[in-house]
Parts: sequence; C-alpha cells; structure tokens
Amino acid sequence: MEEVMEERKKAVQNLKIAKGQIEGIIKMIEDERYCIDISNQIIAVQSLLKKANTQILKRHLDHCVKDAILNNNGDEKINEIMSLFEKISK
Repeated sequence: MEEVMEERKKAVQNLKIAKGQIEGIIKMIEDERYCIDISNQIIAVQSLLKKANTQILKRHLDHCVKDAILNNNGDEKINEIMSLFEKISK
C-alpha cells in the first residue's frame, strides 16, 4: 500500500510542476519572450505530462488490471489499455 501512495505522490508532484511551468509559459508569451525559449519550456512540460501518465498507467496495470485478470475479469481492462494505446500512437 505504501508503494501505491508513493507512486501517486510522484505523479501528483510531476503534474504540479507541469502546472507551474505552464503558468510560466503563459507569462513568457505575455512578456513576448523569445519563441524558441517558449517552445523549449512547452517541450519540458510535455515530458512531465508523459512521465505522470506513465506513472498513472503503471499503477493501473499493477493494481486494477492485475486484479481484474486474477478474478477472471480482465477483458474489459485489456480493452481499455488497447484503446489508450491507440490514442497514444496517433
């Protein structure tokens, strides 16, 4: 259970950092900062969002999907994951 809380904390922390960076990007745009600097910050935020998403998906696989499979009810969870992969790969 402690591991689950730690995973959740890491994901939330990454999202909070991304939120702060987005606020900074908005200010950079309003201050008419150099476009490449703004773009680099956007790329950094995208990286944090991907990392948080990976943490959330790992938690989902480790708990929700595993439990569903062990209870012979995994088809729905597997379909959810496949649908998500389709969205990611577009």
